[in-house]
Amino acid sequence: MSTLTKVYRPAVLIVAMALAGCAGTQPARYAGIDSASQLQPNTGDESDRIPFRYAAPVDWKKYSHVIIDPVTVYQGSDNQFGDMDQEDRQALAKYMQDRFSESLRSRFTEATAPTPGAIRVKLTLTGAETTTQVVGTVTKFDLAGGPYNIVQSIRGKEGMLSGSVSYAVEIHDAASNQLLNAYVAKQYPNAMNIGATFGSLSAAEVGLDKGADELVDMLK
Repeated sequence: MSTLTKVYRPAVLIVAMALAGCAGTQPARYAGIDSASQLQPNTGDESDRIPFRYAAPVDWKKYSHVIIDPVTVYQGSDNQFGDMDQEDRQALAKYMQDRFSESLRSRFTEATAPTPGAIRVKLTLTGAETTTQVVGTVTKFDLAGGPYNIVQSIRGKEGMLSGSVSYAVEIHDAASNQLLNAYVAKQYPNAMNIGATFGSLSAAEVGLDKGADELVDMLK
């Protein structure tokens, strides 16, 4: 091993560790969602992904039915879509509708009208970052991105140039319209998930898969 390589590799690892300590862009307390005034800073372990939430004391076991509202694409000035075009936003909204509905149906019976024992789930797609093509894949292996992504993968954090999705979830008692739970979240693939680097929306879709499963786990 050359002297240059011996010096370079530790330097790259130090840079990777430093980058891993920096948080990515977090979801905002989006002013245009209904529960915005009730959302509070989250102090839990997942606060980097779910920075704001509201939670009333709820026994979820008393709920057996769910009404799933159509996914809304957030149009407020504080959205986090960047320069993503409307067609891609709508494609992600459809994917979100399908994926969250599938997961919720594994736990609840879907209903079309308010009834005792039913919750209403409102989903709002608030932002997304596309996967940087080619570069996003290369950074899994090169000397600059590889160590960083390995560290992020171990920590369960966001990878370099990998893409992500942000959204809001609001859950009401369908009969009384009482707000039971609400949060804004950001999801992304594992930092070493190579498959999620193929296709500009692939990372956001993987993030929605994770978000759908996380929601249902919370409601058990």
